[in-house]
Amino acid sequence: MTTAALERLNINYRLEGDGPETVVLVNGLADDLETWDYQVRALLEAGYRVLRFDNRGIGRSDKPVGPYTTAMFAADTKALVDHLEIGDFHLVGVSMGGMIAQEYALAYAADLRSVALACTYAAPGPFCSRMFSLWEDMAPVMGVPAVMRDVTVWAFTPEFFEKRPDDAAEFETAMRFIDQPIPAYLAQLNSIQAHDATDRLGSLNVPTLVLAGETDILIPVELSRRLHSLIPRAQWATTNGGHACLWEYPDQFNRALIAFLASVSSAAAAG
Repeated sequence: MTTAALERLNINYRLEGDGPETVVLVNGLADDLETWDYQVRALLEAGYRVLRFDNRGIGRSDKPVGPYTTAMFAADTKALVDHLEIGDFHLVGVSMGGMIAQEYALAYAADLRSVALACTYAAPGPFCSRMFSLWEDMAPVMGVPAVMRDVTVWAFTPEFFEKRPDDAAEFETAMRFIDQPIPAYLAQLNSIQAHDATDRLGSLNVPTLVLAGETDILIPVELSRRLHSLIPRAQWATTNGGHACLWEYPDQFNRALIAFLASVSSAAAAG
């Protein structure tokens, strides 16, 4: 891993592979770059170069005073790819990362070959807003690990806990020892509470995939469908699983993502 000293902050990143096209991966709330461990190998084997990094407020990146916004995270991402001289890339974001990717695509569309928005929304709506308000109240009292252990219960399906108890225990242990200061967590949480691209997504003119876990209850599938309906010519795909489908059903997630990336490249070559 390497740290990029940017104008505003230091960002920890990992750049792998030497393919002709680059995929930039953006993490969700309280997740560091290890989020993508189940995707990176598949992307490298498919011939892509892969960039992943710790957002501000998590991992080895700086944790400046918040609150943060998804537009701020998008600007951080822009600063990093410019520092690395990466352009004409595919941008993939999950959950909060999908919100960041929306802001990036709206602000810096010329940089992108495509954008994939996984398990995310255009705006939180009343259900998610209530849930996030609860997390905001819980974190200072119980700590970030306790909140994230609770999130883990709802991110996976009941079958995951029944059929893969060792994997479930591994994820729960990772959440138990998550190292994120409460102020940084709350600063990140603010970004998903405040995110609202509803009135702007109609102008998005980048090949787009909206991908959802079929039984997602943290960001309900209906919110992902609503996001899809707002983006002209966006593609839609689902996998088995819930909000953690990229971990619980990584093969399905990876096939859907890589098929989309390949279709964009094929269309560009033909056009």
